[in-house]
Amino acid sequence: MKKDVIQVEGMTCNHCKAAVEGTLNNLDGVKGAEVNLDAKNVTVDYDENVVTVDKMKEEIEDQGYDVV
Repeated sequence: MKKDVIQVEGMTCNHCKAAVEGTLNNLDGVKGAEVNLDAKNVTVDYDENVVTVDKMKEEIEDQGYDVV
């Protein structure tokens, strides 16, 4: 298991938080995702043998947010 913090621009409300967390939590290999709106990031616990950081970033961008 690994934990990474991904910087995300454009999240401003609880709907944004739910969209990003929901997208990441639905990915195989992601054990948990928690958005911090004030810090503009999401902390993800995941199995690096199943899912990559690049895949998670791609999924966030598909929701309409910018990964820094």
